[in-house]
Amino acid sequence: MKCQDVMTRHPKSILASSTAKQAAQLMKSANVGFLPVADEKTHKLIGVLTDRDLCMGIVAEGKIPGEVKVGALMTPRAIFCHPTDDVHNAETLMKAYQVRRVAVVDQMGNCVGVISEADIALKVPQAQEVYETVREISKPRAMAFA
Repeated sequence: MKCQDVMTRHPKSILASSTAKQAAQLMKSANVGFLPVADEKTHKLIGVLTDRDLCMGIVAEGKIPGEVKVGALMTPRAIFCHPTDDVHNAETLMKAYQVRRVAVVDQMGNCVGVISEADIALKVPQAQEVYETVREISKPRAMAFA
């Protein structure tokens, strides 16, 4: 099964120059907890922003959401795969990097989809592999922002 068969297509994305408030509003209206961050000029994927990034970078730090830019909060090295990759590649990336979502980029570097652990659980028939992926993603790890 290919990543393009499992991914959620045409995900909402945001620019690095947008504010945390705009990102939170977009997440709320789209009912998502993950936004690909696009370059201002090329619109290529340059990072990702999660609801957790917003919580830890704004709420926990006591910052004002309308004053902080997405570029300051995002994870700049996005984990990604390609539409024609086997879905097992996405699972391998999720396990290795302990992430619950992987961006899917085309040959030009544009984000064309997102694969979440829920997408895999609902669309990939091998339940044992889903269990192993969730187990690996969920293992405790050292806090990177301490």
